Amino acid sequence: MKAAAFHAFGGPEVLELLDVPTPEAGPGEVRVRVKAAGTQPTDCAVRTGWSPPGVTITFPHVTGGDFAGVVDQVGEGVTGLSVGDEVLGYRLQGTYAEYLTVPAEQVVAKPAGVPWEVAGSLSASGQTAHTVLEDLKVSAGETVLINGASGGVGTIAVQLAVLRGAKVIATGREDNHAYLRGLGAVPVTYGEGLADRVRALAPEGVDAALDTADAEGLRVAAELVEDKDRVGTIFAYGVHEELGVRWLNSRRNAQRLAELAALVDSGKLRVHVRRTLPLAEAAEAHRELETGHGRGKIVLLTD
Repeated sequence: MKAAAFHAFGGPEVLELLDVPTPEAGPGEVRVRVKAAGTQPTDCAVRTGWSPPGVTITFPHVTGGDFAGVVDQVGEGVTGLSVGDEVLGYRLQGTYAEYLTVPAEQVVAKPAGVPWEVAGSLSASGQTAHTVLEDLKVSAGETVLINGASGGVGTIAVQLAVLRGAKVIATGREDNHAYLRGLGAVPVTYGEGLADRVRALAPEGVDAALDTADAEGLRVAAELVEDKDRVGTIFAYGVHEELGVRWLNSRRNAQRLAELAALVDSGKLRVHVRRTLPLAEAAEAHRELETGHGRGKIVLLTD
């Protein structure tokens, strides 16, 4: 099978379209013919040398954690899934490929009305956003600040917070303000003077804050929110310790993913796919990811 993989750590150029062995489903697993694989900054970190907890990198390495596709092989002991089922799911690495194997409990049914590129890019950003809002205890009537709100996690976090009944103040470049309003947020330009601008928009104060983008945004969040246990980041590792706020992680499971897929199917949640690229152009996807700009998701397609 074809996979976008690398033989050594480095820049985006190390990603190549390679021929690698097609995996076989083991007990408790299904094999999926991948249709779409989402990309995220974590994939770039792996490519440059970071190893996710529990993962040993060997070469050639296939990165990626999101996918959607069609079950084409069912391993021993699997029930409730059949060849031909359309699914979306998650795994620790290995999704930038035409085929992958995955524990059956890490896939859920793809709603028929959800496009492949949306289904294939939902899990990582969606489950992260869902988890962190849960951890920050965002609830109805509260005001939450989301820094870096137009990215993959931010886009979904804004919408989920609005669905919880919260007022969302979302940082972003001015050319993303109309986009953020469309998600239900009150946009504010990041940069010098951010704290004062947020205070003007939220004279009643800010109850919780999520940073997805930069240390300076996290510093502002820590300044504005009284309860430091309700300030967290998925980006500024190390700075969180200095500020006494939280480092946030995703807790992925099928129930959470199925809930998110149902929200997308009902139209209550929108996954913004800004660009699709063929698997052979994974390096281009990483170049764009590493600019740190752009709305929503970049997705790799195998067909």
